[in-house]
Amino acid sequence: EQFTPELINNDFRLWLSSMPTPQFPPMLLQNGVKMTNEPPAGLRANMLRSFAKIDDTILSACLQPQAFRQLVFGFCFFHAVILERRKFGPIGWNIPYSFTNEDLVTCRRQLKYFLDDNTEVVP
Repeated sequence: EQFTPELINNDFRLWLSSMPTPQFPPMLLQNGVKMTNEPPAGLRANMLRSFAKIDDTILSACLQPQAFRQLVFGFCFFHAVILERRKFGPIGWNIPYSFTNEDLVTCRRQLKYFLDDNTEVVP
């Protein structure tokens, strides 16, 4: 589609989120303002970023809060290590793996379901 400058309001803004793809028009990328959300540098910063998204209500919602907290720490540590090792490319991992914040949230939810369903078993 074509836009004519006379018909477009000066306050018009378009927010677009896209993965890299050959089908994306290069002209749009060249004319647009690009923003990225990079993970923080360092293992400690990655851990703090993961913990900032978890509050006490999430940690205490499980029927086994002590085991849940310890295992969530393990997930956050694993997530931070993957984010940190990713910057080394093939030296860090043989196969690149993207463990996103959504993956971390999914792991946390699955862990809660597992612990709530198995109250006699503490991993």
